Amino acid sequence: MIRTDSGAASLRPASVVWSSTFAVYLGTAGASVGLGSIWRFPYLAGTGGGSAFILVFVLACVLVATPLLAAEFALGRASRLSPPEAAGAVAAAAGLSSRWNIIGILGTLAAFLLFSYYTVIAAWVLAYAWKCAIGLLSAAGPQHVAGLWSEFQSNPIQVVAWHAGFVAVVLVVSARGLQRGIEPANKFRAPALLVLLLILVVYSLSTGDVRRGLTFAFKPDFSAVTAQVVLSAIGQAFYATGVGQAMMIAFGAYIERGTSLVRASLAITGAILLVSVLATMMIFPLVFGYGMNPAQGPALVFDVLPRVFTEIPGGRIIGTLFFLLLVLAATTPSIALLEPEVAWLIRRRGMGRARAVWLVGVASWVLGIGTVLSFNRWSGWYPLSFIPLFAHKTFFDVLDYVCSNVMMPIGALLTSVLIGWRVSTVFARDELAETTPLARVACVWLLRYVCPLAILAVFVATLV
Repeated sequence: MIRTDSGAASLRPASVVWSSTFAVYLGTAGASVGLGSIWRFPYLAGTGGGSAFILVFVLACVLVATPLLAAEFALGRASRLSPPEAAGAVAAAAGLSSRWNIIGILGTLAAFLLFSYYTVIAAWVLAYAWKCAIGLLSAAGPQHVAGLWSEFQSNPIQVVAWHAGFVAVVLVVSARGLQRGIEPANKFRAPALLVLLLILVVYSLSTGDVRRGLTFAFKPDFSAVTAQVVLSAIGQAFYATGVGQAMMIAFGAYIERGTSLVRASLAITGAILLVSVLATMMIFPLVFGYGMNPAQGPALVFDVLPRVFTEIPGGRIIGTLFFLLLVLAATTPSIALLEPEVAWLIRRRGMGRARAVWLVGVASWVLGIGTVLSFNRWSGWYPLSFIPLFAHKTFFDVLDYVCSNVMMPIGALLTSVLIGWRVSTVFARDELAETTPLARVACVWLLRYVCPLAILAVFVATLV
């Protein structure tokens, strides 16, 4: 076990561990497979040329995200500390500065910010699941669905109430701890999500335009692989896997020896690829079958598809299942986003778990009210307008940009440098001991050369 600079061993109780290797795979995959795979991926694929985007996304997940996930797991398991302390302890053990703690600090802050607005999006889909179930979408008809969405967004009190309801569910589960809360939530959520997704895929393939939808998504078109598509796909790989959000550092601290960190990372990327592909097969045949534009951006879920649900046979039931799918997709990643902050409060401030969870959750919910207001009363307020880059960014836009384009990439870049270049090869050998020598070498090589270049490319692109 790595010791801190003061010589004191980690204070994390030995009992706080995953109950099994299967629980590790299920829990860490559940932390990553969320709205990024089902909500965000299809519209990015639609605006990025379909198959061209998917091809680059697969490569980015395997060659960039997987080694970074393994590195974050290694930081957590080697230190047995909370994310803001983990990298510094690993660095100090290698004779380096403890200032490498910046990796976990950035990731923890990013997770806190991301929770505040990720749960707002989750509240939207929760509200739409209810509206669809009680027949509001069907009653509105295809011509008035957009108006229903605008009306909902313009009512901040209603959105804040749905947001509070979703956050409360997340906090209740998280407060029960790893084995009594997080693990059972994943054991229920994983099969339920897969079953719902498969039902919707079968329905889409039975009623939609399969040829056009699947051709658009999967027919190779290398001419569509532009620099922008490549950068967008790499960015989506970061977003979908949770790289740079300190979640895997926190969960890595609960992994016992004997579990392969590389296999756990591959389980995450494999689950993300599977769900992303199934979501694509679910959405595009319906979109093409009913004459909608696949390149509609975020409106694809809250405008385009709801219009489809008002026209297709059994649309009320299918629409309800679709939004319930999104609710399930949002739940366990939201729980995981709390873990870096909660782990730090438990260790450094001596708080009980329930108190730490509710403190972090309520604080982030309050911050999330700013995101809610960004789509109505604050829609014309640009808090950092004096900075050219943020001249036309709302409160939500600023949070999203700083979190996704600054904190997460910098944290991921520093992780790749620390593990790939600065700590000794003994560290990689020890922490990746449960995999093959070839996999260890490949992981370190990718962290040294491929990951930094990919991260820098995306980071620079966001500043241009």
